Amino acid sequence: MANELHDLSIAELSSLIAARKLSPVDLVEALIQRIEQYDDQTRAFITRTFDLARRQAREAEAEITAGRHRGPLHGIPFALKDIYDTRGILTSGHSRVFMDRIPRDDATATTKLYAAGAVLLGKLATHEMAHAGPSFDLPWPPARNPWNLERFTGGSSSGSGAAVAAGMTPVALGSDTGGSIRGPASLCGVVGLMPTFGLVSRAGVITNSYTFDHCGPLARTVEDCALVLQALAGYDAKDAGSLRRPIPVYRDALRRDLRGLRIGVLRYHWEEDLPASEDVRAAMDAALDVLRRLGAELEECRVRPLGQYFDVKIIIAESEIFSVHQKNLVARPKDFGADFRSRVLPSMLFTANDYVQATREHRRMMVEMEPLYPKFDAFVTAGMGEAPRIADYLSVSFWQKPNVTTVWNVTSQPVLQLPNGFGRQGLPLGMQIIGRPFDETTILRIGDAYERATEWHTRRPQLVRGATAPDMTPPPVLSGEPAADAETRDLCVNAAKHAGVPLDDVTLAQMLEGAPYALRMVQRLRRDHDPHHEPANIFTFPS
Repeated sequence: MANELHDLSIAELSSLIAARKLSPVDLVEALIQRIEQYDDQTRAFITRTFDLARRQAREAEAEITAGRHRGPLHGIPFALKDIYDTRGILTSGHSRVFMDRIPRDDATATTKLYAAGAVLLGKLATHEMAHAGPSFDLPWPPARNPWNLERFTGGSSSGSGAAVAAGMTPVALGSDTGGSIRGPASLCGVVGLMPTFGLVSRAGVITNSYTFDHCGPLARTVEDCALVLQALAGYDAKDAGSLRRPIPVYRDALRRDLRGLRIGVLRYHWEEDLPASEDVRAAMDAALDVLRRLGAELEECRVRPLGQYFDVKIIIAESEIFSVHQKNLVARPKDFGADFRSRVLPSMLFTANDYVQATREHRRMMVEMEPLYPKFDAFVTAGMGEAPRIADYLSVSFWQKPNVTTVWNVTSQPVLQLPNGFGRQGLPLGMQIIGRPFDETTILRIGDAYERATEWHTRRPQLVRGATAPDMTPPPVLSGEPAADAETRDLCVNAAKHAGVPLDDVTLAQMLEGAPYALRMVQRLRRDHDPHHEPANIFTFPS
């Protein structure tokens, strides 16, 4: 059995443990062995906590033997994106800036998984500060995609996607600010769940964006995501964005057909806004046919163009992450990776007025979704397509065009990402199932039904024991785009001076590359707000 344990889902492993056919100690040892055999090529782990895992596994086995079984996660190994605080264990944000950061307390999500009896295998690679990458100038290398080690994992939950896809852990926690759970899930061929904003606590998780951060799981199956969400969901006074909501039994939504469900199909996302490959289009058409056969009623619908959501998200989120790290950007800017600087430095051009206008537009976007909720039980759109080559990545691409994931961070809705095929290069494809706020049960129901009717989630990458990640020439720091005009240069210099951030020739050039895109985002913001149009982040008293 030890040779097959890494292929089993949480639900399967939990059933074996509960029946005392599988020891948590044996399970942990099998996964430790797999990590030792394969992580030199995936580079998913930053910190391995094997001694802790063995101790927790022994404790779980003793409790289960004594009849104190805590539930489906008892004795189940997990790993954490290295932005989740772990008491006494490095939480680095995959950054030189935090490479000595040892938290005194656990994140709320860490505490909840420990309380469920889960067993920590280690901390996983991420893009720097859950934001920028893939980067080769950080203390740890970027994670590699197990399906092709020269390909991108997606970000920023890069190690989480790689570790689950490679069978080194049955579940990993990631975070999602603009697609950072769903991107790695799509490119690595696993399932990822971004819960509704406010459902899962972010307390003790390194902040990317106060407005858009979500915490959630990546796992083998939809059922596994439901089991983990059950442990994580709930109000937490330590998270200012946490909301009090009734928590259903998410597993009860599974094993059902889709008769009576109305699903809105956002076809224009992958055919007009961001025209996808023929492989993606064919996979989406086939997936829609499956949903129809399962009894769902499908109807095409539209929301705003993707680019409008992207503009609002970038202005808000980049302003917020700059504020999070301004002290270190002033004192030690070169300790951040080049890609992080390329993303964050142009945000110094955003003004307080730009931020407020973006938050007002953010509220409009959420309100505009409300008429669709009575009409549709859920929505479907495409995932990311096949994973690109890491060597082809350019930092400035972050600023150049929207993606298919960011819109749902702006609307705060829950999204389930799951595999729906493979492209001609043999790499995974995926689709997103979007729900109404706090209606995770419906998207889990749809995803589970689709998963049981297909076999995409059962495929595994073929790893070679003892192999290492191939050498790779790091992408260039600068793309070589034409230099900005003198007016833009002066704007950049003055904005950096006002913020107290020192610029040299390289960092100024990085800021200048993103500056024209940042300034055009500001210009595109709608300005026809009534004086009574409030921003999305208005204050409310706790109930």
